[in-house]
Amino acid sequence: MKKGLFITFEGPEGAGKTTVLHMVSEYLRNKGVNCVTTREPGGIEISEKIRGIILDNKNTNMDPRTEALLYAAARRQHLTEKVVPAINEGCIVLCDRFIDSSLAYQGYARGIGIDDIYNINIFAIDENMPNKTLYFDIDPEEGLRRINANKQREVNRLDLEGLDFHRKVREGYKEVLHRYEDRIVEIDASKTLEEVFEEAVRIVEGLL
Repeated sequence: MKKGLFITFEGPEGAGKTTVLHMVSEYLRNKGVNCVTTREPGGIEISEKIRGIILDNKNTNMDPRTEALLYAAARRQHLTEKVVPAINEGCIVLCDRFIDSSLAYQGYARGIGIDDIYNINIFAIDENMPNKTLYFDIDPEEGLRRINANKQREVNRLDLEGLDFHRKVREGYKEVLHRYEDRIVEIDASKTLEEVFEEAVRIVEGLL
């Protein structure tokens, strides 16, 4: 059986990556492609419970290293229980966030260091890196404006961070993109939803 593909969707808060992921998933399924959608942290029961701890608005005293380790633990369980089995069955796995989020958020924006966070996560994921990553870039001010306008979106602990933090997250993603430019493709998320979707589909179809 031919192995599937692991494609991750990344970006700062409000970039629209989750919306586009589900649009791409629907597009692929309509074409008969065996497709699985999932998210991080979460995707399976144990990891969703860890997600609840990480994103709980009451946990404002969480140490940055604790946060990083919780993300890595959730990632490991999610990977072994859901992602890897689906890939081995020949599925296309579309995942909302993966290792690059930790590199940008905890490694760069929290100041722990991208290399240290990378080493923690390599222990967690072994050699299971994405085949391709779509990075949706958006100005932090515009991203937060979108979040505030979306009353259906969950408000989590990261949304309580100031604008400076979200600017650092974007800077972190740019650094990660520079390091892994062979794997990560940047998409301008300030364009219309249809334009962003069409670009995402073009990239994904190019992998199939």
